[in-house]
Amino acid sequence: MERLTDDLLPNETDQKILRRLKRIEGQVRGIQKMVEDKRYCVDILTQIAAVRAALDKVGLAVLEKHTHGCVQKAIKSGEGDAIIDELMDVINLFIK
Repeated sequence: MERLTDDLLPNETDQKILRRLKRIEGQVRGIQKMVEDKRYCVDILTQIAAVRAALDKVGLAVLEKHTHGCVQKAIKSGEGDAIIDELMDVINLFIK
């Protein structure tokens, strides 16, 4: 797996993704506290659903950058079949 570099994930986008992940981290900590405080299960489940949705959005942002960066670059350099296979594999993982 390739590392996220500045040319693949511009600094501004990288910062947005990191901010989202930090927000999600805070949400998860909030859920932990809710469990510790024995809060109502439905409220906990609602927060879990919100975290999952937020992670999906982050995943889509990374997938979009990968497609516009790595995939596009590989196609232009003649390595399209392999990168498209990899892209399909990661999409299949993502939608499970």
